[in-house]
Amino acid sequence: MKELEARIKEDARVLGADILKVDSFLNHQIDPKLMQAMGAEFARLFKDQGITKVITVEASGIAPAVMAGLNLDVPVVFARKSKSRILSDDAYTADVYSYTKQSTNQIRIDKRFLSADDNVLLIDDFLANGQALLGMKALADDAGATIVGAGIVIEKSFQPGRQAAIEAGLTNIHSLAKIDAFEDGQVVFDEAD
Repeated sequence: MKELEARIKEDARVLGADILKVDSFLNHQIDPKLMQAMGAEFARLFKDQGITKVITVEASGIAPAVMAGLNLDVPVVFARKSKSRILSDDAYTADVYSYTKQSTNQIRIDKRFLSADDNVLLIDDFLANGQALLGMKALADDAGATIVGAGIVIEKSFQPGRQAAIEAGLTNIHSLAKIDAFEDGQVVFDEAD
């Protein structure tokens, strides 16, 4: 998606060898028009899959997932990273390790919002090591839901996330921007996808 790639080139910052900071438009400050365009693109890519729900993980996946759900005319369910007193104990859970935060969170979805009748689209902000995607897959699998695909905003293809997802059985993966490498503090996009 050229609009997203342009925004990454303009506003993203490379930190070290493997971190891309996109807090000016995706995961701290959010650009609603860009989210709307991404949601429309996810809907275009997955429109014929019979999707009944979009699933993401809080918090950075919510904005693109909501826009995808709006364009697909289906509900969006986000996996929570922390349990509050008002959450039901009757939930699907999975442990997810965050490389950037260097911690493990137990994500959860209330069983009322995900079932074997659902055809789900997984949406995530980044695909790097694949842990969040695999956690969402575990929740959907526990519910008996059918996963029809995964939409990724930014994939760092030089990290093992896609391979881990494929090995886990996720094959219908579409990334809106694929990064091949970071060179001299600059993003090099994978032009093959």
